[in-house]
Amino acid sequence: MAGFGFGTFKFLFAHWLTFGAAASIGYEPHYYEIFISVTAGAWVSGAIFYFASELIMKAATKKRHEKHLTAKAAGIALPHKKRFTHMNKAVVKLKRSIGIYGLTLIAPLFLSVPFGSVVCAKFFGHEKKTFPLMMFFMASYSALMCFLIYLV
Repeated sequence: MAGFGFGTFKFLFAHWLTFGAAASIGYEPHYYEIFISVTAGAWVSGAIFYFASELIMKAATKKRHEKHLTAKAAGIALPHKKRFTHMNKAVVKLKRSIGIYGLTLIAPLFLSVPFGSVVCAKFFGHEKKTFPLMMFFMASYSALMCFLIYLV
């Protein structure tokens, strides 16, 4: 059960954490126990946040707009915020250089699964293959990590 919880958020280290948690209580989990629990957690979290990403982005936009209106009504001048920052430029450059395959591979790994799913949906949500690619790469990485755990 710990593998499911670890897999829902920090997928990169979830396999090692699950194996360590089981070993700390004297239980040696089988390859499939780690694989299924961590992958299921990542898939559930990825699906929830991927399909809810549009609602999340709309809510964030609405909250930002309300904050601006409230400040304007109170006579408080909000500082001008750059729209195209260095970070935005870096993200767009990354998107263009690695494309859909690279982003669906690395976003859930190096970012958290929820944030990586929202990023993938934001940039490539209009393509039908984005969600299946994310699920495939998560399962592939999970199989690889389980193999490495039992290799070591």
